[in-house]
Amino acid sequence: MKDQPPSARLGEIGLTNFAPYLMNRIMGRYNASLREEMADLGLTTPKMRALAVLSVVEGPLIRELAVYTVVEQSTLSRALEQLNADGLVRREADSADSRAVRVFITDAGRTAFETLWPHMAQAQARMFRGIPEAERAAFVATLQKMLTNIRKHEI
Repeated sequence: MKDQPPSARLGEIGLTNFAPYLMNRIMGRYNASLREEMADLGLTTPKMRALAVLSVVEGPLIRELAVYTVVEQSTLSRALEQLNADGLVRREADSADSRAVRVFITDAGRTAFETLWPHMAQAQARMFRGIPEAERAAFVATLQKMLTNIRKHEI
């Protein structure tokens, strides 16, 4: 695709050449492909994202978790309340700032996530079917650069 001038209209670019549209479609299909497995575990997309992040990031502050999960803090807080009630996460006051709260995954939460993970990995593999590894690596590197270009937070 050739570079589009900044003034090009969406009709001139076309939906299939507009990266935000394509990314939304891809993530919509990815999330939809996991909906049944998430529902079987009593999870929603925000809950799944929280467990996924917590499975690899130890005890983030809630505001950090909101950035990692790309979930509004109010929505995330409700999801964390439910995850906590279900015994999948625990919250602790931060040792340096008693007003701040850190979130940790529990053994039950890790088990729930590990049950869902094969479905997540399979959905990702489906997205990359027929795409050579070098092309996949270049695509991921491009996404990382794009995130750096637009991010508001250091994480």
